[in-house]
Amino acid sequence: MQLDKIVNYHKALADPTRMRILLLLSEGEMNGQALAEKLNLSQPTVTHHAAKLREAALITERRDKNVVYFAQNPYFIKQHAEASLQFITKMGEDVMTAEPVNETLKTSVLRNFFAKDGRLRQIPAQYKKKLIALQHMVEELEPGRQYTERDLNEFIKQYHEDFATIRREFIMHHFMYRENDIYELNPREQWTKWEQVK
Repeated sequence: MQLDKIVNYHKALADPTRMRILLLLSEGEMNGQALAEKLNLSQPTVTHHAAKLREAALITERRDKNVVYFAQNPYFIKQHAEASLQFITKMGEDVMTAEPVNETLKTSVLRNFFAKDGRLRQIPAQYKKKLIALQHMVEELEPGRQYTERDLNEFIKQYHEDFATIRREFIMHHFMYRENDIYELNPREQWTKWEQVK
């Protein structure tokens, strides 16, 4: 995990109100008004703090007509916590040395293979670069959401017309899994990691 994502995770947690929101959401989904009442805060204040937590992927939200419901995102809470622990213990030194090189390559691939409008100019032939491009697209999908094949095709078409090839690549490299023609993101730990490709 990139260092800036770890830092943003801790920034999101570095507020007593946001910690209390996460604690309340550990009991289950709640709407903004209910959170405001329990915390004795105005709804705009709760919305502000919820936005910070959502930006760090620590909570999810869904809208039902005019009511917004918030829920914990336990997968990302755990992932960020484990990445933090890994970084400040035995893995920290490796991350510090590898990250600048990896970030330079990633930036180069995104600049060279994606147009300004976000479309993929061509699927990279080099394996490592292809994984970077695939991951860049996959990161825009919603964790926990189930996609029909048609939904996924429409998503991919935003980037490239060869949706069938890219859809297969998502499965082959364990970014997603398919069951009964329904596609869902795998946990990030299962993704084929371009950083580990020699």
